[in-house]
Amino acid sequence: MSRFRMLAGAAGGIAVLASAAVALSAPGTARPKPQHWPPPHAHDNDTSRMLREIDPRRLKADDLKLVGFGTRNTLSSQDDPVRGIGAARDWIKSQFDEIAATSGGRMTVALHSFIQPVSSRIPVPTPITNVVATLHGDQPESAARTYVVSGHYDSICTNPINTTCDAPGADDDASGVIAVLEMARAMATRHFDATIIFMAVAGEEQGLYGSNYEATQAKAAGMDIEGMFSNDIIGASRSTSTGISRPHVVRLFAEGVPTTETPQQASTRQSVGGENDGVSRQLARFVEEQAQNHDTDMDVQVIYRRDRYQRGSDHISFLQQGYPAARFTEADETYEHEHQDVRVENGVQFGDLPQFVDFNYVARVARVNAAALTALARGPKAPVNTRIITANLTNDTQLRWNANPEPDLQGYEIVWRFTDEPKWTHTIPVGNVTDYTIKNMSKDNFFFGVRAIDNEGHRSPVSFPRPANS
Repeated sequence: MSRFRMLAGAAGGIAVLASAAVALSAPGTARPKPQHWPPPHAHDNDTSRMLREIDPRRLKADDLKLVGFGTRNTLSSQDDPVRGIGAARDWIKSQFDEIAATSGGRMTVALHSFIQPVSSRIPVPTPITNVVATLHGDQPESAARTYVVSGHYDSICTNPINTTCDAPGADDDASGVIAVLEMARAMATRHFDATIIFMAVAGEEQGLYGSNYEATQAKAAGMDIEGMFSNDIIGASRSTSTGISRPHVVRLFAEGVPTTETPQQASTRQSVGGENDGVSRQLARFVEEQAQNHDTDMDVQVIYRRDRYQRGSDHISFLQQGYPAARFTEADETYEHEHQDVRVENGVQFGDLPQFVDFNYVARVARVNAAALTALARGPKAPVNTRIITANLTNDTQLRWNANPEPDLQGYEIVWRFTDEPKWTHTIPVGNVTDYTIKNMSKDNFFFGVRAIDNEGHRSPVSFPRPANS
């Protein structure tokens, strides 16, 4: 049973939002009981229907199709119609094209190609191609705001530059690619305020080359990417090497201190805190609130790390450009099935084979992604230029932020928690204002944040304030 379901069962449901009066009750003398509000916009009927459309049978068929290309090594054939990365690329493109045809012209599909020069695990200049499907947002004020979800379609065996070995890559990372395709199918027929980009990237196993290209191009173009999810190894609900099975748990790796933190920002953080409140950590909290529910039947286990030991994924490319990003991966890995030649040794099956993939589990992870993306792309932008005013010494806390651009904005909420708590516990509705003072709550004793809310109850991720004089 997931932690979400245990909590809901024990408490008979999750408590409603705290009122300002309750939130402010004697904070200086007694610690109020944390109030775990429901996800900041319970899924409507359309979202629930959309999540049910994600089909494990179709996921399995897609996974077998990708495995059937034999190898998807980035260095393998680009023009063989049945084997190698080129054949996989063309099939993924055809799938996105079919999906785009259902979108009423709102989804466009493109191949983004470049030549990767000689570098780590790239012995000769090599074309790398990402397959990118963009579902354009409907609201003019929000259409430039973008969310990215990806999986990498390349695979390797034990030797990363062996182009002839079988490298089925059923879990690493066909599972991520098929989840992205299935999300695109379910979401293409629906409308969102902001833009969602679905990507299948190559060159990950050689060194995150495909995603690095996308992230650097996005930064150069000034794209407003407010969140990126990498789905990498999301196929197995059970580790065959340990016997541990957690079919209702997915890990979400999210860094705290931003990769791109400047020395000045580091100095501020070292003084007043915030190491647990970077934009990616706020994104992860949002995912947990939105996607840990009965529609997904999943427990989102947020891991307070950028990634696993000695490993990495495509979200790192976006972190390096200053974008909020996080990585989904299965709860318990089997290393005998990752980056291995297909073989049997001492009765142990090595190799990344589809027989070890649980497609019901992949469907649930895809629903987690889709639920989070829907809440992000239908909700308002996180407030920008959020400040905690430090001009004077006072036991009150004053917060300011810039007005949001959305025409359907209802207002804002301030969230807070004690400094030794990892998650937001209380909320204060403040209306449609951009300056608010909380009486008798010292900024020295709590962490605060601000989030926006629209007329339909969609909420943004939390914006963590920086200290400022005005």
